[in-house]
This record gives sequence, structure tokens and C-alpha cells, in this order.
Amino acid sequence: MKFSTRTTYGLRAMIFLAKNYNDDNVSLRIIAKKENISLSYLERLFANLKKAKLIESEKGVTGGYKLAKNPKIITIYDIVTVLEGKLTPFYCLSEDGKVKCEAGKSCGASVVLSKVQIAIKKTLKNIKLSDLK
Repeated sequence: MKFSTRTTYGLRAMIFLAKNYNDDNVSLRIIAKKENISLSYLERLFANLKKAKLIESEKGVTGGYKLAKNPKIITIYDIVTVLEGKLTPFYCLSEDGKVKCEAGKSCGASVVLSKVQIAIKKTLKNIKLSDLK
């Protein structure tokens, strides 16, 4: 399983916002420059994060972006699922780790695959954005 650059760059940008949580809004240009991320790529990521209500924006001279919630509430799972979609790394498992392929319960691999998938989700849900700043 490999997360895309959407997740890596999105996490870096969100961590940047978490570090500046108690400050003023931060412009996308500043985030892009400090994190060495393409501005146009960051705009697309932020559109998704804003739609998911993880960040909010303000227009105008003092405008920019900020976290919509306290970084102690936002989990890494929240961010990753917005940027990557459902976390189902194995085609034969449903999102909750249940076997959904033809092999069904007779598949010996499903036990370990399910444990891995559940462990990934649990880990990402237990890490708060505030833990990374």
C-alpha cells in the first residue's frame, strides 16, 4: 500500500496550519513556499480539505486559511480519508475489514489482511494533528 503525494503534501500543509493555529490566517502562497509544494497543487488539496470542513478560508487583506477545528480534534485518519478516499488497501475486504470476495471465509489470507487494514485505520485514528506539530 502506498499513499500518494496528496497525503504527504496535505499532511505537511495541515501540520503547518496546526503550528500556526493560534495565529492569523495563513496565505496559501506562504504554505506553498515554506513547504516547497506547488501552489496549484496545494489549491486542489485545500479545496478538498475545505469541502470536508477541516479548514476554512477568509478572503481579503487578512485572508488566508486556518484549521476549522482544534488540532487536538483532527485525526490523521480524517485528513488521509479526505485526500485518498476510503482506506481499503485490499480489494477483497470491505471498509470494516470484512471479506467481500468469492473466496470468502475459506481464504486464509483474509485473516491477516483484515488485521493489517484494521491496524492501519486504528493507528491513523489515534494520531491527532496536534501530535505532529
